[in-house]
This record gives sequence, C-alpha cells and structure tokens, in this order.
Amino acid sequence: MIKLKYPDMAFDEQELIDFISATGKSYVVQGQRIKTLAKHTNPNSLDVWLRKRFPKMQDTKLADNYVIDALVETGKLAATKEICPDSGRMCKAIRLV
Repeated sequence: MIKLKYPDMAFDEQELIDFISATGKSYVVQGQRIKTLAKHTNPNSLDVWLRKRFPKMQDTKLADNYVIDALVETGKLAATKEICPDSGRMCKAIRLV
C-alpha cells in the first residue's frame, strides 16, 4: 500500500500497475498541478488518477514526489522522464519495471 501525506489515504500499487498496463503504455506521467481537477491540464496523469480515486481531495495536488519515491521503493516501478501524452513535453513519470 502506498500512503499519501493525508490521513487515511492510501492505494494499492497493483491498482496503479493495472491502470498503466490498460493504457497500452509502460508509464504514466506524474502530472502534479496546483489546479482544480476541472482545470487540470494533464488528464492522463498519475495526479488525475489519484484525484479521481479520492473525490474529497479532487482539487488537491496528490502526485507529489513523496508518492513517486514510495512507488519506486516497491521495486515494481522506476522514476523516469517520458513524453507527456497531453503536452508532448518531457515530464517526470513512473515506469513499470
């Protein structure tokens, strides 16, 4: 389980792995933004995936570096730089190992 910085908020990394696999890619960009979910500019990001899982926090940045570090510690994912499917720019991402 990956715990977020907020009380009683955690997710199973396998659910994220399944989500990434279902996209047909081997990674997902971090996409952390200080914007509301409705104005988020990276809809295909880890940040949006987390916000949708925790509706009470949908307007709070959730995919911070702490989460990336915790995912890497599982040994199932690695931190990388990848092309963002939304912006076309290189962004911090998490890749399946």
